[in-house]
Amino acid sequence: MQIAHSIALVTGANRGIGRTFAEELLKRGAAKVYVAVRDTASLADLLKTGDRRLVPLPLDVTDPDQVAAAASVAADVTLLINNAGYAAFDGAISAPDMQDARLEMEVNYFGPLALTRAFAPVLAASGGAVLNMLSMLSLVSLPMAATYSASKAAGLSLTRSLRAELGGQGTQVVGVLAVQTETAMGAKLPEPRLSPLEVVTDALNAIEAGINDEVIAGAQSRNIHQAFTADPQKLQALMSTRLPQRG
Repeated sequence: MQIAHSIALVTGANRGIGRTFAEELLKRGAAKVYVAVRDTASLADLLKTGDRRLVPLPLDVTDPDQVAAAASVAADVTLLINNAGYAAFDGAISAPDMQDARLEMEVNYFGPLALTRAFAPVLAASGGAVLNMLSMLSLVSLPMAATYSASKAAGLSLTRSLRAELGGQGTQVVGVLAVQTETAMGAKLPEPRLSPLEVVTDALNAIEAGINDEVIAGAQSRNIHQAFTADPQKLQALMSTRLPQRG
């Protein structure tokens, strides 16, 4: 599909990769971008440009009522970008409890599932696309972000199932895998980090190219993915040395 004249919905659009998606969609000629966040007041800086194509949308992806309301309000969407994410950056055992692990699954797995289910009929009518922001941690587990890695692995599996199920209605489904990025979340991981624009550019290029698969976004991600492809066990062994900090 073409970004020009498309109508997109971006979750987690107030900062980082989500904000960059919104800005780049406008540059590529999107007709409208629903910028979806839990608190629309956090969009003030993005909206100060006055671009009327930006439409604030209150949305907590973990709230079924808000998901349903969003699908009703944004019934003209042709591109759904599931970008909202949460990471506790803790170990599976060292975490004080399982609260963050449950929230990671709610935001990173159940959120995209709920949104895609809600928007599937809309996308069937428009011949549209779904883009899920995943992570290289969908493929390898980082013990210092153990339950986040698990939620992203679940997200990758979900994305592949969605692609198979929605293929019959002509909906393109792209999963974007990237390493640490220069965002508030990514700042907790070591340098070097990708710029959000690197990730977003490769992701939107894939949408426009009609790719219906996973996309490895950014040169640094592609280098890591090449190492994974060459020897998955070796890369996992290296990642397994990154243990949670104790004490």
